[in-house]
Amino acid sequence: MALILPSIPSLSTFSSLQVKLAASQVKGDQHVPADIPRHQLTTLIRSIINKQDEHGPFYIVDLGVLVSLMEKWNHCLPNVQPFFAVKCNHEPAFIAALATLGASFDCASKAEIEAVFAHGVSPTRIVYANPCKGEYHLRYAAGVGVDLATFDSMDEVDKIKRCHPKCSLLLRIAVPNDKSSWRSFGTKFGALREEVAPLLKHAHKLGLRVVGISFHVGSKASESQVYRGAIAAARAAFDVADELKMPKMHVLDIGGGFKANQLFDEIAETINVAIKDYFSDHESDSDLTVMAEPGRFFAETAFTMVANVMGKRVRGEKREYWISDGIYGSFNLPAYDKSSMQISPLQILSPHQNQVTYSSTVFGPTCDSLDTVVADYKLPELKLNDYLVFHNMGAYTTSAGTNFNGFCISAIPTYLAFTSANN
Repeated sequence: MALILPSIPSLSTFSSLQVKLAASQVKGDQHVPADIPRHQLTTLIRSIINKQDEHGPFYIVDLGVLVSLMEKWNHCLPNVQPFFAVKCNHEPAFIAALATLGASFDCASKAEIEAVFAHGVSPTRIVYANPCKGEYHLRYAAGVGVDLATFDSMDEVDKIKRCHPKCSLLLRIAVPNDKSSWRSFGTKFGALREEVAPLLKHAHKLGLRVVGISFHVGSKASESQVYRGAIAAARAAFDVADELKMPKMHVLDIGGGFKANQLFDEIAETINVAIKDYFSDHESDSDLTVMAEPGRFFAETAFTMVANVMGKRVRGEKREYWISDGIYGSFNLPAYDKSSMQISPLQILSPHQNQVTYSSTVFGPTCDSLDTVVADYKLPELKLNDYLVFHNMGAYTTSAGTNFNGFCISAIPTYLAFTSANN
């Protein structure tokens, strides 16, 4: 039976109201977020602070930013279906909005599959993109109809045969020269070139259907040509399958590594040209389905985090502040990318104070001395219960946080906004 993946919807199919309704229903809000100009987000932040019973951190997810990013994706990569990487941000309202916009989902565990199912998403819109899956999780996927998964080892093929024999498979290959990414994945995932034929043979011998090839260039690709090299390697794997007389493969999964920055346009152009160059024999969309696993692209800039100043120390000309979130929460050291951090002070108690800046260190709330958010950062004089606003906080923040020292990342509330850059 041929694997049928969801078609890429036209964004005009959806209205902003539908997106806002979907997210609002998840949050249980009585009113959908009103449209506000993007430059007035600070006004909304102040409004939320004024309604707080106790000072504490919170998030704002801007659905207007998400809609704009989906428009950009569909413009630049019109033939690539996005499967959002749930590990990047599992905020329910955000998942609901993405589902309403027609996104599919990349899941790596039973819990992530369940999180997507909670919004009525069809199992055909999920790829189980963890090359090494626990047997319990794999049997669950089989039971609920998640029938597309990745693999990169002989033992994984045997495991899939035992636990999910009807699953369609994508062979994940290692990416040539992925060192330009912020974090490469090649040491952990991906079949080497000499392993491709034996893996394909083994899967075919066991009666499993390999429908395509997947790869991931690594987190935050810093140059575009790595995608061209990976697509060329994927084409070579397609050719190996043809030489082995296997059923024709028809799915190309180009993974993630995307950021919503100027480089994205160049990467998209490189991908489109490379697919045309290496898969010109696949003349129609029915011959080749192209999918991707973006996470950071959609999530990073859509979220803003606001934390209150809960402690302060003055040492000469230096200022030290404690805030209500730290490296064991939203600023998780292994996962969070501090290069994207942008901080705006929000002086609630003395908004018109002289804006002399001081070399400042911002600590998190725990008893660990490593819990330092930033050091030697220029900030104006802040008082207790002033706030710091952290922008670009949607990627691997809440999803990678912990409850260390009793500071519960899951207890941080998220509020909805819908801004427009044009009003």
